[in-house]
Amino acid sequence: QVRLVESGGGVVQAGGSLSLSCAASERTFDSYAMGWFRQGPGQGREFVAAISWDGVDTNYADSVKGRFAISRKSSESTVYLQMYNLKPEDTAVYYCTASTFTGTAATSKEFYAYWGQGTQVTVSS
Repeated sequence: QVRLVESGGGVVQAGGSLSLSCAASERTFDSYAMGWFRQGPGQGREFVAAISWDGVDTNYADSVKGRFAISRKSSESTVYLQMYNLKPEDTAVYYCTASTFTGTAATSKEFYAYWGQGTQVTVSS
């Protein structure tokens, strides 16, 4: 069964940086979009960032634009999320996701079929 495994979460002070990684167990997603969503305490899962199959196009939530950067290394079936100038409101469980039917950097959950187990990011004030 295909799996997505996230790593890199942790605790950081406001203004700090963290880097998340997500590795797919197979190269199934090399032709498809991948992305990151997050779910804060008592909140629904919200879009954070997405990247097209070839890494050319990206989309970001307004709340993270200019602070987060998504990238991918298809040769390793891995997607990354670099997070800078973190704020307490960025505290959430971050989920990696992959599509199986679109190569564009989709922003809606409905376009994604596979999800990782999530990694906690906590930003202290």
